Amino acid sequence: MTIRKGEAWGEPAVCPSDLRVVSTDRELREWVIWHRTRNQPIRDLGIAGGDLARTCGGGAGPHPSSAKVTVDAMRVTIDDGEPTWGVAHVVARRQWLSDELAFVMNAEFYGPYDVAPRSHPNDGKVDVLRVEASMAWRERLQARRKARTGSHLPHRHLSLRSVSEIDLDFDRPMVVWIDGVRCGTASRLMVSVEPDAFTAYV
Repeated sequence: MTIRKGEAWGEPAVCPSDLRVVSTDRELREWVIWHRTRNQPIRDLGIAGGDLARTCGGGAGPHPSSAKVTVDAMRVTIDDGEPTWGVAHVVARRQWLSDELAFVMNAEFYGPYDVAPRSHPNDGKVDVLRVEASMAWRERLQARRKARTGSHLPHRHLSLRSVSEIDLDFDRPMVVWIDGVRCGTASRLMVSVEPDAFTAYV
């Protein structure tokens, strides 16, 4: 069951030595895709690094030893293609310092940046941060500096909302990155949450 406000999440635990351990969001995504494309339940595993692990309070060492948590996944459809999956974030962009940007966050962090400070990976929702095309490059640089501490919001050119699914349309094709992997270009991007997708040690 997805987490509710005020409820405890996870339990203290050390990853069993016989479980698979991944160290990046990309590896975790591959694990989810392998199971989803075979219609198999996602088996438990350990997460020793990446933005999702950091969001869950782990990722500080080579062996998960903080907690056992239940995590959502993201089902992603690019234009009219076959669905794929993500675990931490989906980013649609052309250029960083001009044009619009869209971040769909299941994790709080995107590399060194605290993009979605209130994002929770087991609340049944994703946080969607939109950057307006009209935002000047100087403001973008300032917002990027502030994003290291999660203080970039509120901002007149940034919007953030929390949803269980999102359907984004773009005037021109955007390059889509899922968990750090370039996955093509999209004029339409659809993301929906798969609640309680798997259990992981972090």
